[in-house]
Amino acid sequence: MRYTGSKNKLARREGQDLGLKSKPVDVSRAVGPHGANRRGKISEFGSQLRAKQTAKRIYGLSEKQFRNLYEKASHGRHSTGAEFLSSLERRFDNVIFRAGFSLTRAQARQMVNHRAFLVNGVRMDIPSYQVKVGDVITVREKTLDHPVLRSMESAKTKVPAWLSVNIKNKTIEVTRLPEETEAEQLVNVQSIIEFYSR
Repeated sequence: MRYTGSKNKLARREGQDLGLKSKPVDVSRAVGPHGANRRGKISEFGSQLRAKQTAKRIYGLSEKQFRNLYEKASHGRHSTGAEFLSSLERRFDNVIFRAGFSLTRAQARQMVNHRAFLVNGVRMDIPSYQVKVGDVITVREKTLDHPVLRSMESAKTKVPAWLSVNIKNKTIEVTRLPEETEAEQLVNVQSIIEFYSR
């Protein structure tokens, strides 16, 4: 079941801004008035759990969705970490966010659910769809007036190198698969692997 509560609370729990809101989140309340040691020393298991929870919350997935992606990655042809990060990055809602077509991944998921985009000319409303090399994503005409899309030209989104974005035509092309180093930097994939390997 996906969490629907306060996003500020999640960020404070992890002690860092997870990018869940369009504006930066103040996480200073996570440590309280007595400093960072208020909660005591964290165990190895606790550290691995926090790494898993952080990644899961960044991408906005339920535990079942997150675990399923990991299980598939662990049976892939490449290293589990590389496969797992690639699967997270290639989710359709994440691609929309990374290309600058939404302010947050949650907003991207909502836009996808509302059928705002086409993939290779076909309407796509599945946020978990895994994009492939050569996929071309376009915006449906009735969505072009969306405030985020209208302000794209003035935005300063750093688009990953595996995506080619045409701001004028509002298109995204997947030019290659994402590399491990191009995934969300807050994700500690090694700790996640260790958590699920226990």
